Amino acid sequence: MNDGKTLTEKHQALTHSENCKVVSHVQREEGEWVRHTLMLEGVDVPFIFRRKQQYQSLKGARVNLTYYRQQEEVAGIPFETMKVVRIKRS
Repeated sequence: MNDGKTLTEKHQALTHSENCKVVSHVQREEGEWVRHTLMLEGVDVPFIFRRKQQYQSLKGARVNLTYYRQQEEVAGIPFETMKVVRIKRS
């Protein structure tokens, strides 16, 4: 199984962060999927991932993340977000 370091070596656009504290975790249904939005301590950009089902709350937990930067457009205004490809509790 690939760990975060191996993934970032293969894909230069990916970033890996360890032991990040989650200060907010919101889950919203989007059709068949559940969209998870995390805010991390000291970071002003949301980290987003989708799963088929709800997940236990990560608020206050420490996590390791592998992600890449992307832009989403909301009401015609571009917002920077981080697309999570791998998340694991520290």
